[in-house]
Amino acid sequence: MVRRTDTRQRMLDTAADLFHSQGYHATGLTQLTTAGGAPKGSLYFHFPGGKEQLAAEAVRLSSERTGALLRAVVADAPDVVTAIDRVVDALANFLTESDFQRGCPLATVALDAAAESEPIREACADGYSDWHDILTAYLASRGLGQERADELGTIVLAAVEGGLLLARTRRDVAPLRAVAAHLHATLEREFS
Repeated sequence: MVRRTDTRQRMLDTAADLFHSQGYHATGLTQLTTAGGAPKGSLYFHFPGGKEQLAAEAVRLSSERTGALLRAVVADAPDVVTAIDRVVDALANFLTESDFQRGCPLATVALDAAAESEPIREACADGYSDWHDILTAYLASRGLGQERADELGTIVLAAVEGGLLLARTRRDVAPLRAVAAHLHATLEREFS
């Protein structure tokens, strides 16, 4: 017998994957339950708020996983340029391995549903905030003042997010690499 927590987690994992690649509106309830290996009624059993609750929780899960990746990638980087390269390399690998179907796990849902759903908007905003905090903490640990680290954390996050979106739509990691090269110059000036 499948335990309740296994079914719930499997549905969350499936939803995170489908929302990441397809967005909120393109992912139907039947697809979510079928791909998650669960009967349709189990969606409302595990997620009484329906698809919206499932999406918000899936976004939070994706955000946590990406945050853990960011922390791991920058943790032992000897300098900020290497840290940026590692982040960009990881994202470029995800793009190419998914045949450009999976970019940022938040952007697809944020653009698709955040304007009409407060729980989804909050989950996306919290995810971006967590990623920003990881970048800011890293930059501050390298000697920047907190205010400047906060500003640069925003710039790095926005630039990489934009590069990721362009790379996905062009089916080419060149925009992501161009962003990294520009960030190199910016960060080298800051830390020289």
